[in-house]
Amino acid sequence: MNPDHPNAEWSAVMFDILRDAGIGLFTHVPDHGNDFLIALAMEHNDTRTLLLTSEEEGVAICAGADLVGKRAILCMQSSGVGNCPNYLSLAKGANFPILMMITMRGDYGEQNPWQYPMGEAVDSILETMGVLNFKVERRDELEKATLAAVDASGKGQKPAAIVLSQKFLGAKGF
Repeated sequence: MNPDHPNAEWSAVMFDILRDAGIGLFTHVPDHGNDFLIALAMEHNDTRTLLLTSEEEGVAICAGADLVGKRAILCMQSSGVGNCPNYLSLAKGANFPILMMITMRGDYGEQNPWQYPMGEAVDSILETMGVLNFKVERRDELEKATLAAVDASGKGQKPAAIVLSQKFLGAKGF
């Protein structure tokens, strides 16, 4: 792993919070915003990663983890949120405390017009599906938002999402 990776510092902080909360399974669709976090989970003995073919699989796997008393997180880009409403409706109906980490596209500094429609829909989809939304726009918000989402989806038994904005991550140059 490259310690000079632009996401190295905050990913390590987030990983430690998640691991300390008992999150042992990191499901993901590959994305530059979550790649260092996933690399940390791959290297740690107490955590596992699972590469998904689509984001909604992660909702089901996280629900299955909850059924057996384990904790998992679904890591995806905002464009993948559009794949999840049907599965999130099942999670909502069954009261599964799904935890997600969403890296945004289609907001601050976006240069790809195709990313805007889904980026603009993320908040309303999460709200409609009963997912608490913990946004991170600045580095000083990361720990509090991560802890709040972990607690909400743990002791609070509510679905929660840590949403990392492009203001926080940096906009892609294409």
